[in-house]
Amino acid sequence: MASQIRFGDYLSKVSVQHNKINYNQLTPKPEKDSNGKLIPIHPKKLTFTPVDIVRLLKPYLGVRIMEQLQAVIPLGLYLALFQILMLRQDVTDSWVITMGLGAVIIGLMLFMEGLKLGLMPFGEVIGNGLPKKSPLPVVLLVAFLLGIGVTFAEPAIGALQAVGASVDVTKAPYLYTLLNDWSGVLVLMVGAGVGLAAVLGALRFLRGWSLKPMIYMALIPTLLLTSYMMMDPELAAVLGLAWDCGAVTTGPVTVPLVLSLGIGIASASGKGDSSLSGFGIVTLASLFPIIAVLLLTLYVSSVSSADAIIQAAQSGAAAAAAVVPQWYEQTPMAEVIGGVRAIVPLVIFLVIVLYFVLKEKISQPGIVFYGIFLAVTGMIVFSIGLSYGLAKLGGQSGGLVPAAFSQLPSVESSPLYDYATGVTIALAFAWLLGFGATLAEPALNALGMTVENLTNGAFKKSTLMYAVSFGVACGIATGVFKIIYNIPIASLLIPAYIIGIIFTYFSTEEFVNVAWDSAGVTTGPVTVPLVLAMGLGFGNAVNAVDGFGILSMASIGPILSVMAVGLWIQFKARRAAQNTLIQTTTVVTGESA
Repeated sequence: MASQIRFGDYLSKVSVQHNKINYNQLTPKPEKDSNGKLIPIHPKKLTFTPVDIVRLLKPYLGVRIMEQLQAVIPLGLYLALFQILMLRQDVTDSWVITMGLGAVIIGLMLFMEGLKLGLMPFGEVIGNGLPKKSPLPVVLLVAFLLGIGVTFAEPAIGALQAVGASVDVTKAPYLYTLLNDWSGVLVLMVGAGVGLAAVLGALRFLRGWSLKPMIYMALIPTLLLTSYMMMDPELAAVLGLAWDCGAVTTGPVTVPLVLSLGIGIASASGKGDSSLSGFGIVTLASLFPIIAVLLLTLYVSSVSSADAIIQAAQSGAAAAAAVVPQWYEQTPMAEVIGGVRAIVPLVIFLVIVLYFVLKEKISQPGIVFYGIFLAVTGMIVFSIGLSYGLAKLGGQSGGLVPAAFSQLPSVESSPLYDYATGVTIALAFAWLLGFGATLAEPALNALGMTVENLTNGAFKKSTLMYAVSFGVACGIATGVFKIIYNIPIASLLIPAYIIGIIFTYFSTEEFVNVAWDSAGVTTGPVTVPLVLAMGLGFGNAVNAVDGFGILSMASIGPILSVMAVGLWIQFKARRAAQNTLIQTTTVVTGESA
């Protein structure tokens, strides 16, 4: 039963830890001179003690830091405890890793705050104003260029570029050359894929296109290219990287900026009222980069042979070893340059569009540029923490887990368990890592609330969160299984995506949108570097060709699990409707008789 309460009582209950100050305590009493005029008040400059500053910042920083702590600390503790208790190995360089994880937390906090204050205002203004003041070709061109720019600004892209040195050129020459010699072009092609996704997403918003045909159109060439390349062992080694790129791109920069542009375009055209306006672009931004990387691989294979790549790498290795890195190529200057290079070009592009195309000015420029400063600083600190914290911890754990079932020179008395038990422990480790990391993602919680509102409670937030986490966990465990037994990634991905196409055909548009977009929110800036480092460490330990492919399996897993739950909800809804119809028919028939 509903009850009524006084508004004052309500405020007293929700206003926890709030102090009330009378305004008269802050301002002196007005005084008048002999002529009856008010004497001007010159208030003293406020002074703050260190305690006052801490009290002011504590609520603000508490919320911001807690989001990152929830994602980083449980993962770090889980990996460390698993290594100590199950693998009986101490954590090497524990203090360095701890400080690195702290840098990751602070860096992400600063970056996300800078993103909100410095970059998001550009996306909102451009998204709302561009369709009104510019023709459609200009709008689409800006969307395409924005997709390229945000890709370079993604924190996880740095992790992808950093793993090139760990690839054995003799086992995977094309994979090696893509990550080393063609790394800049690789990121550019990934960005072009995101840009194309932004263009098609904008057109979808404008035209009201269904997502289903667009998924089919993107998947068919992707699966055909994958099937072709899996026939060549040297090209097949790149498939894991290509499919992992789809997960790397949908991060905290790409999704909000590109999405705000797309929704702004839809709103400006009068077609943004649909509950599905925000869905679909993340899906396309995950699929098109895969096609871009596959096409780049085919081009590289046409201009360079595997033998030439191996010879060039071996001759260049000796020369590179003799070269002393310049000061700007070493930590922390390398991270400083990388942070500036990632954010500043994107900001310059947004400023050009705003001032010269829209001929508008950003409101509150001081706050915006303060946000840009925070974003650059956060990217720098995050990159340092990535090198010394996440990547180090993930590589260490991934390199030690195979000791549970195989002999490793670095681990005494390995294998620690019999083969079957050891493999089971390794798969359980991967499953729990995927489940816990996904459940801690703040973006997943936000998606769950959105879906629950859009489906009028039919798809509960908790149901979605557990379905996505279960799918990611199964995907990561399958990826580890693939590395242990050296299973070609294509033989796992192709059947999984065929099942995904079948599920898509029988699912409603709402569940299709939610399921395919759910894969994007699971691959955050913490999960991606950690899983990448773990996979590569795992692959090196078991002498696999590469350690890629785990992220791609982690992306298809939630798509299948969410659509399976959606189909079950659809089935229950249809059965309930049929039962209601039967009961109604029975009642009517009985009354007629």
